[in-house]
Amino acid sequence: MTTLDILKRAKAAAPSLAELSTERKNQAILEMAGELENSTPSILEANAKDMEAARGRISEVMLDRLRLDEKRVAAMAEGMRSVARLPDPVWATLSQTRLPNGLELAKVAVPLGVIAIIYESRPNVTSDAAVLAFKSGNVCVLRSGKEAWNSANAIVQALRRGLSRLELNENYVNLIEDTTRNSANELMTASGYVDLLIPRGGAGLIRACVENATVPCLETGTGICHVYVDEFADLDKAVKIIVNAKTSRPSVCNAEEVCLVHEKAAGQFLPMLKKALVDDRIRDGLTPVELRLDPRAAAVIPGTPAGERDFDTEFLDYILAVKVVDSVKQAVAHIAAHSTRHSEAIVSESRENQELFVRGVDSAAVYVNASTRFTDGGEFGLGCEMGISTQKLHARGPVGLAELTTYKYVIRGDGQVR
Repeated sequence: MTTLDILKRAKAAAPSLAELSTERKNQAILEMAGELENSTPSILEANAKDMEAARGRISEVMLDRLRLDEKRVAAMAEGMRSVARLPDPVWATLSQTRLPNGLELAKVAVPLGVIAIIYESRPNVTSDAAVLAFKSGNVCVLRSGKEAWNSANAIVQALRRGLSRLELNENYVNLIEDTTRNSANELMTASGYVDLLIPRGGAGLIRACVENATVPCLETGTGICHVYVDEFADLDKAVKIIVNAKTSRPSVCNAEEVCLVHEKAAGQFLPMLKKALVDDRIRDGLTPVELRLDPRAAAVIPGTPAGERDFDTEFLDYILAVKVVDSVKQAVAHIAAHSTRHSEAIVSESRENQELFVRGVDSAAVYVNASTRFTDGGEFGLGCEMGISTQKLHARGPVGLAELTTYKYVIRGDGQVR
């Protein structure tokens, strides 16, 4: 089926989805989640084909993003069920007032209509995007990268079977069949069919959408995330936070890519950092983190000299750029110059420096004494997320149900004329 055919079917399905009751939507989500789990063997078989085709062509870290197993499929289904438990954002009254002329003015949330999502090699995005769009009353048109298409197709077919079992329109959830660049361009320029385009992937994909889309586009961000270790930091706490932020899953956008260290802490902290990220991991048979050091950090510990672009790169790998700074204000200035406005953290016991950092850093999520890895829809209580928005309009941070609605004004009167 052509991309245009899919878009036409999605557009035609949108009005009936917008009218579904909360109870009916939740019933359908639970049915889709159950069908997803029941289809685990076929989903894993499809994923094995994707893995085999991708092996040797992408890094081991990126292969991990592509890989599915029974536990991950079960987690996808549970993520869907968690969305069913959330309040329905549709028709929620956002504000209400009575005008002097007696008109009752209500601002109410309504679905956007058709949401297109372009994503790359993470199959779990398929079910996350589908359930968030569905619960918020929107038809979704999914466009997976070719590396994950077999997996995405198996997932979408399971979700559509769940809808069909309840005699609901299967076209509420759609997957583009064409994985060439042409289909991405069609979605970017599908005026009249797509109400919102969300790119979720690497910097190149997001830049292409933002620069070329003629439909409304929500920029979800690459993550050059920083952790600043202040002169008043609890250094053991800092090591624990950075080990988590860098190594728990380095291929995701909320992983730390840059460590900034106050000069007064550098002499004691940097050897602790090297021990935790390099020496201890080698001892334990784990992949060590390559430390790319600015000259001041390199004077304290051995590592790789930082290159010209290392503080402007989302590595998505076991690589960490390290820089020594003179003050919290210098750390804030560095982040302003190099950050992608995703997630930044300060480790400090100084309330004054914490506040300087929180007020000075202009990112979607700013942490005090916690890992950047918490920037996630599930962790924020949103069930799951469509992506992390690094722009300021109309959504910022994890994009959940509320961010997938717009609003309209409903005005009730009794014959008033102007």
